[in-house]
Amino acid sequence: MKSSRRFFLGGSLALAGLPVPAPGFAGRQPGGIRLGVATYSLRKFSRPEAIGILKKLGVRYVSIKEFHLHYAESPEQTEEGAREFRNAGFVVLSGGNISLQKPAELRTMFDYAKAAGMPMMVCAPTHETLPEVERLVKEYDIKAAIHNHGPEDKHFPTPQSVLKAVKNMDARMGLCLDIGHTARTGADIIEAIREAGPRLFDIHVKDLLSTTDKASQVPVGDGVLPVAAMFKTLRAGNYRGGVMLEYEIDADNPFPGMQKSIAYMRGVLAGLAA
Repeated sequence: MKSSRRFFLGGSLALAGLPVPAPGFAGRQPGGIRLGVATYSLRKFSRPEAIGILKKLGVRYVSIKEFHLHYAESPEQTEEGAREFRNAGFVVLSGGNISLQKPAELRTMFDYAKAAGMPMMVCAPTHETLPEVERLVKEYDIKAAIHNHGPEDKHFPTPQSVLKAVKNMDARMGLCLDIGHTARTGADIIEAIREAGPRLFDIHVKDLLSTTDKASQVPVGDGVLPVAAMFKTLRAGNYRGGVMLEYEIDADNPFPGMQKSIAYMRGVLAGLAA
C-alpha cells in the first residue's frame, strides 16, 4: 500500500506541473468517478471568488455550502445564485453540509434545496428528525446523504451508524461517507464503502497524518488514509456518486493544497485506468 501511494503521488506531482486545466477538464474521471469539490473548502471567499478558484482547479462537480448560497435569501435569489455555478460550467451534485436537527426548519431547508435545483442534500439530522426527513425526501424527491462526523458526533459518528438508521427507509436515504471522520472513529474506510453498497451517495475526501488527530489534516496524498484503495474499491463497485474534496485547512489560502489534492486524486484514477 505504501509503495502504491508513492507511485501515485509521483504521478500526481507530475500532473501538478502541467498547465492549469480549463473548466470541465475533469469531467467524469476514468471509471465513472465524479471528482469535485465541496465549497466549504472555500468558505473564506465570496461566491464569485469561489467560482474563480474552482475554474482554476478545473473541476466540474460541486457541492455548495451555505457560505456561497445563503439560507436567508429568497427562493429567487437562491435559484439565481445556483445558476451562477451552472453558467460557469459546474454541475451541482448537492448542497451541504446542511443541519436538519431542528424540526421547525426541515421544510425550509428542503425548499432551499429545491430552489437551488439540488438533487441531494448532504445533511446532519438527528435520530428524532430522521422520520420527518424521510417524509420530505419522498415529497420533494431530493436525496438525503447523511454525513458521519466522527467521534464528536453524538448522532451519526460512523458510516455504520448511518446505514443502520436508514436500512429500512426509502432508497433516497443514504450516506455521505467522510473518510477523515471515519478513520478517526477506528472504522475501516474500505469496509464501510463495501457495506454501504447502493446507500453510498457521496464521499468527502481529506487526508490525515494521524488517524487519531483531527488537527493533522494535510493535502490529499500526503497523509496515511487509503485513498488509492478507496478509488479502487469504488471502481470495483461501479460507484457513480461524487467524490468531493473537503479541504478544511489553510482557509485563507487553500488553492495550493486543493490543487495538489485534486492532482493526486487524478493521478490515482489515471493509474488505476492504465
